[in-house]
Amino acid sequence: MRLLGSLWMDLFTILQAVLPVLGSQLPELSAPALDGLLQNYAFKAFATTRTGIPCNVHVPVNFSGIAVSALRLRSGSLRARGFSSFREFTIPIGVAEQPYVKRLVFVYQNLGNWSSFYYPLPGYTYLAPVLGLLAYDAAYLAAENLPQLDIRASEEPIIIKFRDLKFSPNGLLPKCVYFDSHGSVEFNNLLGGNMCSATKQGHFSIAAEEPPESGGGGGGGQSEHGEHNYGELWVIPGAVFALLVLLGMLVLCLKMCRDRKRIHKMEQAQQGSEGRSELERVGVGNSIRMPMALGTRTRPVLENEYLL
Repeated sequence: MRLLGSLWMDLFTILQAVLPVLGSQLPELSAPALDGLLQNYAFKAFATTRTGIPCNVHVPVNFSGIAVSALRLRSGSLRARGFSSFREFTIPIGVAEQPYVKRLVFVYQNLGNWSSFYYPLPGYTYLAPVLGLLAYDAAYLAAENLPQLDIRASEEPIIIKFRDLKFSPNGLLPKCVYFDSHGSVEFNNLLGGNMCSATKQGHFSIAAEEPPESGGGGGGGQSEHGEHNYGELWVIPGAVFALLVLLGMLVLCLKMCRDRKRIHKMEQAQQGSEGRSELERVGVGNSIRMPMALGTRTRPVLENEYLL
């Protein structure tokens, strides 16, 4: 019994340690809240990192699958030189921020398998993870939940070169997808097969419109996005079929009622005619009627009476 109690205590201790981690595997955050949280982790990574050198940011285990990097630059250097390679982003010369700051921090996000969770795109399939490039004021690196700066490329666009791009399903044309900080979505054409361009910061990806459901025959309804909606085509025929079934059942019920009335009248007429016949009939069981002789019979006569 002591051994069993000890095993239960050990199991209880393990569950206490594991359950909080398992329960935190799905962060219940909105996309803007996630941006603020990742900005906090990115600023903490600059304790030993110099300006102009990208650094990787460690995120908690419950954000497993999300990659974050940070880059601190002087505003004047960014506008005059740009930055040739910050992960998948190439920042050209002439990029300026509003409002103006002396130093700024670019926070890079690769949402990986969390892309559809934080940036759902109904009717489309992601061919690449959602990548984010957001800028913040670097004047105070201990600050948290800072507002984003407004980044604009005035001379050449920012180029995003996606890696490990998936093939488009059924040969559909892939599109560049852009999410701004206000939740708006824009679609643009690809550059060179796996590149997108942008003039401002935000979140970017490549997606292809999901193919319409296959079905025989021509015609067919379409949704507002141009996709065939075959499920709605069965609504009217189904309603007509159900109406026909109800009408058929109603006609059958009326016919049965009419037949019953006719049989009842025939039975009443038969009973009236039988009452006037010489032999009466009596019921046997529920429906069978048999003839029965009258109550008077010829009296028996003794043989001796004839002798007298």
